[in-house]
Amino acid sequence: MSQIISFSTDKKFANDLDNIIEKSGYQNRSRFLRDASLFFADMQQRGELMKMKDDEILEGHLIVYYQHGIEHKLLDIRHSKKLSISSYNHSCLKHSHSCVDILQSIGSAEDYREIIKQLQNTPSVDKVQFISAPLREEGCC
Repeated sequence: MSQIISFSTDKKFANDLDNIIEKSGYQNRSRFLRDASLFFADMQQRGELMKMKDDEILEGHLIVYYQHGIEHKLLDIRHSKKLSISSYNHSCLKHSHSCVDILQSIGSAEDYREIIKQLQNTPSVDKVQFISAPLREEGCC
């Protein structure tokens, strides 16, 4: 069941908000404001990965773009005790001439930072990014 939540603002802010929403590809304000609120709350509660407490447990996707030659390093990460990997996907991106591996994982902020630092300092790794799952107290799973 939907619930209406409203707030008032000046015209300039409303126009700027509409422009941001349009540029972001959203169809309506409600969905944009919902997503922005959840993202902001997550950042306020946990902060950036690099500033989180070492023992903060995170779940999400570690995404690694690379050129061939580091597969052994990715295999080592998948089989290490640092992260618990629940899903793994490899794709060859023909247009950008890169490979990408996506690891759905759970682990501590300290372990994620260590693995990201290790990968960033590996020749043939183009980009490493971690996208954490949002914090929720209840939901579908």
